[in-house]
Amino acid sequence: GIILVAINPYKQLPIYGDAIIHAYSGQNMGDMDPHIFAVAEEAYKQMARNNKNQSVIVSGESGAGKTVSARYTMRYFATVSKSSSNADVEDKVLASNPITEAVGNAKTTRNDNSSRFGKYTEISFDQSFQIIGANMRTYLLEKSRV
Repeated sequence: GIILVAINPYKQLPIYGDAIIHAYSGQNMGDMDPHIFAVAEEAYKQMARNNKNQSVIVSGESGAGKTVSARYTMRYFATVSKSSSNADVEDKVLASNPITEAVGNAKTTRNDNSSRFGKYTEISFDQSFQIIGANMRTYLLEKSRV
């Protein structure tokens, strides 16, 4: 599959706005610079073309920007699918974190506030490829962090 290595710059960059989303929308992989939106576009296009489920795996160490990358991917899907809730989709999905997140995070050698849980987010689309819902599941990363 396609692999994108992204680095958390620890500051906001002007490369994630709606204009950039529209620039990547409809483009073929490799036509533009590597970007999280290019990966999201390829998954969206493959879903629409082949009518098959797609997966985008966001992985990395603590503090690498996984949650932010997942948010950008969801924002991309919401925008290109022209969903009625548009940019609010990723906020609604991420706000649906289970109560386990409220219990607290753990201090590790690399991060003072590291989550103990991984997240699996499933976004559902209708026949016209508009977002109709999402489901988030969590799983325990390491028993040693509890």
